[in-house]
Amino acid sequence: MYPILQIGPLAIQLPGLLLLVGFWIGTHIAERETARYKLDPGLISNMIFIALAAGIVGARLGYALKYIDLYLSEPLNLLALNPNTLSIMEGIVVGLIAAMIYAQRKGLSLLPTLDTLALGAAVFAIFVALAHLSSGDAFGAATTVPWAIELWGADRHPSQIYELLFAVGVTLVILPVRKTRAFSGFIFTLFVALAAISRLFLECFRGDSSIVFGSIRSAQLISFAVMIFALIALHLLSRNNVEMKAQPPA
Repeated sequence: MYPILQIGPLAIQLPGLLLLVGFWIGTHIAERETARYKLDPGLISNMIFIALAAGIVGARLGYALKYIDLYLSEPLNLLALNPNTLSIMEGIVVGLIAAMIYAQRKGLSLLPTLDTLALGAAVFAIFVALAHLSSGDAFGAATTVPWAIELWGADRHPSQIYELLFAVGVTLVILPVRKTRAFSGFIFTLFVALAAISRLFLECFRGDSSIVFGSIRSAQLISFAVMIFALIALHLLSRNNVEMKAQPPA
């Protein structure tokens, strides 16, 4: 793990830097993808930043609600941003709601807009994995496999490396498939399905996940639900596309 990048007297938090670089590259990719879908890159960029800001607020409040007694006694702690005190799922939900409200107000078509974001989101996931590898977060469960890494006093699955490999794999799938544009919403929904399937597998090797129902992790339950939702959405979008093509011209 390499959490601090020391440049002379300057100490830089490498995980945070990786996330910033990943966000910048992901946003740049999304702006370039707008030409493929004939969308305004400025509107897409603004939507991303609004979603990010809303997502951070939602993730912070979501975490605070889980430990409400602590924050009622020390409300100023809400202002202390730390990646470990953010509830990711709540942040994603709030960010998506903010993005959808912005898109509706600006007259952006929902499905093409989501497709525009897919490749950038996939690339950003690579940098999230690199940030985890740098910080030691999202660490693996104790194991005796030959490729285990020593971390936090035990030999563990290199779950951050598994996460990185899956993120690269998802990106390599999205890269060529996005050129097909089978139907509106296909690329983004495919990305969501692949990300959920990846998380289902990766959680098996995590050592920091909350466990419910014996050996099932809570993140796996959420990922399974997201996967089912994405697969149903793919089916419905595909069927709707076929029906529209089958309709005779007016």
